[in-house]
Amino acid sequence: MKEQFSAPIASITVDCVIFGFRDNGLEILLVKRSSEPETGKWALPGGFIEKDETVEQGAERVLQMMAGLSDIFMRQTGVFSAVDRHPMGRVITIGFMALINPSHFSLSSKEHASEAKWYAIKDLPLLPFDHQKILDQSLEQLRNEVKFQPVGFELLPEKFTMRELQLLYEAIAGSALDRRNFRRKIKAMDMLVELKEKRSGAHKSADLFRFDQKKYDQLVANGFAFQL
Repeated sequence: MKEQFSAPIASITVDCVIFGFRDNGLEILLVKRSSEPETGKWALPGGFIEKDETVEQGAERVLQMMAGLSDIFMRQTGVFSAVDRHPMGRVITIGFMALINPSHFSLSSKEHASEAKWYAIKDLPLLPFDHQKILDQSLEQLRNEVKFQPVGFELLPEKFTMRELQLLYEAIAGSALDRRNFRRKIKAMDMLVELKEKRSGAHKSADLFRFDQKKYDQLVANGFAFQL
């Protein structure tokens, strides 16, 4: 007699770490929970996966419903399956990392969230569940990816100065970078277009650049490897 198979009881959710870059600092988008558990706490945008969607589709739906975000850069960052990670029972979550330029989006909090707000990564409130662990793992992945992929440009406006680019990489790394060495490496990659425009500053104007995706793709096709 065959033993009857009994499927384990577990729910699957997604939790999204949304990075932004403003005022020369790295920020995280949090939402204020409007339902139990942890009502009123600031948390990562997240929600349960529906039966007819993939985890990627679920993450896209959650970002649209809870923060009004769509068509953004997103990567999966890990599975978090501690037995006691959620007070509602056995809940396994898939972590996602998203990169956006905050000035390009108008936030709107909807289902399960009463408010959405940007927080400086150095000034975060105490997060519920294991959201700090999910955030930390996503930040570590971002720090690794920006060394070997030009994903950092997702966080910048279309036109940026070389100083803004360096400040972005410093904010992600959490440490200062040598100015001359950084600029030498960036310019040697030949993937930026120097514009015939300048941005006025307190002391002097600075040249503006933009990232050329087509130029980068051609470099990769020719064997180029991005590395900072």
